[in-house]
Amino acid sequence: MTLMKGMILAAGFGERLWPLTADRTKPALAVLGKPLVGYVAEYLASFGIKDVIVNLHHEPDSVRRALGDGSDFGVQLEYVHEPVILGTSGALDNARASLDGETFAVVNGKLITNLDLNAALAQHRAQNALATLVLKRNTTRERFSIVETQDGLVTRFAGMPSATQPIVDAPPLMFTGIQILEPRIFDYIPQGVFSDTVIDVYPQAIAKGERIGAYVAEGRWFELSTPQRYLDISLALLREQGRALYSGRNAAVDSGAEVRDSVLWDDVSIERGATVRRAVLGDRVRIREGEVIENSVVVRNDIIAGKKRPAKALNGETRGENFVVSLSQ
Repeated sequence: MTLMKGMILAAGFGERLWPLTADRTKPALAVLGKPLVGYVAEYLASFGIKDVIVNLHHEPDSVRRALGDGSDFGVQLEYVHEPVILGTSGALDNARASLDGETFAVVNGKLITNLDLNAALAQHRAQNALATLVLKRNTTRERFSIVETQDGLVTRFAGMPSATQPIVDAPPLMFTGIQILEPRIFDYIPQGVFSDTVIDVYPQAIAKGERIGAYVAEGRWFELSTPQRYLDISLALLREQGRALYSGRNAAVDSGAEVRDSVLWDDVSIERGATVRRAVLGDRVRIREGEVIENSVVVRNDIIAGKKRPAKALNGETRGENFVVSLSQ
């Protein structure tokens, strides 16, 4: 890959991941001890992209603490703050001065992936495309917008796939949040306002005859946007390592407790006789003797004190010093 700049989109609120995002933004969440945004930085570095811009808005210091100067993840970072959230293409406009002038890659900050960016870039250049979107086949018909293509180019962004409709032909294609862009994309991005690439930019460009490439990739792609996905993907990664439990720093689990298929963040304490199955326990959570936590996310009450539950978040309940969100909703 010819060296080019990259950008990680890390400004989102992470409403669906609340309460795990009550004191940090979604990309700053640790996944088996590494910040999610750190996985993305390493992904870009693996393709020789060392100069990386990160946009910030919600809980910006949580990302700064997670990434530092980027050296731990093989990159050099430039942070660009958004006082008002600007959307997926408004974020690019806000970083225009740093991105303009050369081909650049943009990756959503909530991914763990190994999709081949080199192959996407080769197709991008062969097609002389304005942009190339890395797509994957949505074989399980999850709720990701359908991307329609023809002859290797994006033609339209459609609605969500139907979970009940039988697959007659190939599975629908979905956008992975990974894209390669030419600086000319800024001709289509309004300046200084909120805008979205899929809604406001690409349809306009396609209507004017621009080529938006569609590279269909194979490989690992995990997107962690809900508590259930966070837990399921963490456990899948653990199974690959032959483990069923992750414990962060200073986790204390009594030998008389039953704990399995779970993720324990830092300074967690689980007392004798407690049961924890398929759960995520946030920093400093204590599970008292005899308590049963199953298929749930738990954080300390003081993390959410005085904060309103986001509209997209699951309901939870206070249990002593903890706030418990059942994933069976």
